[in-house]
Amino acid sequence: MLQVDIRELRRGPVATDGVLPVEAPALQGLGIELAGAVLVSGTLHGAPERMTFHWSGRIQTQVRGLCRRCLAEVVSDLDSSVAAVFTPDPDLADDPGAYLLTDPVTVVEVTPAVREELLLAAPAFALCREDCAGLCPRCGADLNAGPCGCAASPEPS
Repeated sequence: MLQVDIRELRRGPVATDGVLPVEAPALQGLGIELAGAVLVSGTLHGAPERMTFHWSGRIQTQVRGLCRRCLAEVVSDLDSSVAAVFTPDPDLADDPGAYLLTDPVTVVEVTPAVREELLLAAPAFALCREDCAGLCPRCGADLNAGPCGCAASPEPS
């Protein structure tokens, strides 16, 4: 459950565990390709009378991309911790860890924090392995498979 009725917080912290499938509307338009569902686990703390809520959680999934050197498909594990504050206080609007709630506050939805943190945690450039040799700049052969056979370029004088 990634949406918490604030009345539940009167009894104490509330677990926020759930699974967002790849096709979930909240995950569309991220510009990253997810290779699997996003697993979310966390805890929401706060006092409804103060209307400020703290969420600490974890997101796990796999991201698909192309190696930046050889263009092979790469699937990377993504496992990230998240800390966020949900509040209606407009003074916190510039805080990168704050998510504004609109009045009247009756529920806290942690999905916007999951979406943003997923985007920030995804690798900007995939790499199939640290020692990837890449592609030959002349013929385009994958140098991970061995030398390409192109004539060696002359050494600059």
